[in-house]
Amino acid sequence: MSVILLAVNLRPALVAVSPLLGAIRADTGMSATTAGLLTTLPVVCFGVLSPFAPRIGNRLGANVALLLAMVVLVAGTAVRLLPSMTALLLGSVVIGLALAVANVLLPSVIKREFPSRAALMSGVYSMSMFGGAALAAGVTVPVQHAADLGWRTALGFWGLLGVLGVLVWLPQVPRRTGAAGAPARPADNRPVRGLWKHPVAWAVAVFFTGTTLIFYASSAWLPTMLTDAGMPSGTAGWMLSFMSLVAIAGAFFTPILTGRNVPSGVLVVLSVLLTMAGFAGVLAAPATATYLWMALLGLGQGAMLSLSVLFFVLRAPDARHTAQLSSMSQCAGYILGSVGPSAVGAVHQWTGDWAVPLVVLIVLGIPMIWSGLGSARKRYASYEIT
Repeated sequence: MSVILLAVNLRPALVAVSPLLGAIRADTGMSATTAGLLTTLPVVCFGVLSPFAPRIGNRLGANVALLLAMVVLVAGTAVRLLPSMTALLLGSVVIGLALAVANVLLPSVIKREFPSRAALMSGVYSMSMFGGAALAAGVTVPVQHAADLGWRTALGFWGLLGVLGVLVWLPQVPRRTGAAGAPARPADNRPVRGLWKHPVAWAVAVFFTGTTLIFYASSAWLPTMLTDAGMPSGTAGWMLSFMSLVAIAGAFFTPILTGRNVPSGVLVVLSVLLTMAGFAGVLAAPATATYLWMALLGLGQGAMLSLSVLFFVLRAPDARHTAQLSSMSQCAGYILGSVGPSAVGAVHQWTGDWAVPLVVLIVLGIPMIWSGLGSARKRYASYEIT
């Protein structure tokens, strides 16, 4: 339960900004570029700080590090309540710092605590992240209106979920004192080296990078694509929430199928093809059968994220390797993922329509299948711990 609640906390503080951007800009006079930083800065933090997360976990112990990450997350949410644009941006950076650590270390905790149920728990973890994102996307504005809150208070509302995460995770720290969750013994504290040269590690990293880029590009531009095709803006926003809700199912059932001996390579190909089919549908008929296209995109992206997390766990022999592999993949994935929306927007501006950006996203399926099949091979990305 505690792992699930921490996973649910990994996205709401970020996603809640998007439905409030209009109110934020109207109140502060913030430019579109600065407003974009509110969502981009935390993702950049994910990529830049991910390599340091395993060191923090080694020094403090994963459980203590995760507790501190939740405390910092709550602090960042509180900073955004201050009536200052600087505080708003600073709070976003602090949130990014906290989530960078939690993103990397939670898969290693799953590897350590649930070695015989790693596939199932990886799916639950991915499902919980999508659930948190869908909850924030769909509930933030209705709660704001129902309670007559300002946009700062509406953002701060999600800090309560972080406080709950702190309270639920707190008992895990003394329980692990002197064990796997405490600062590791010297023999266990040595870093994992050489993964940046390992082909399996690169396959996992490329697959996660593609998954992240597609997710953030979809989140940023799908509503605009649909409104440009004539769909009302409210309906277009709901379509994005609907996609996130369907993604929960894709994230949950993928590891169950893996546990029933469906080859993960088959699931890789299926998840990528579903996603590409969804983009093809948006390209061909964005305002027709839109629920079908969103369902395909949700199932495909949910499955791809679940597989990415599963590969962190299955392609590593132990928790230390899992943290390092997760760190490497997220460093590359989030840095490129953060520029994905800007790149898609630039291509759209250059071409004047959405056809070329959608074709680019469809073509991304080729390296996704290649890297996914490489990640699905049953071998470890590991070197001697030195």
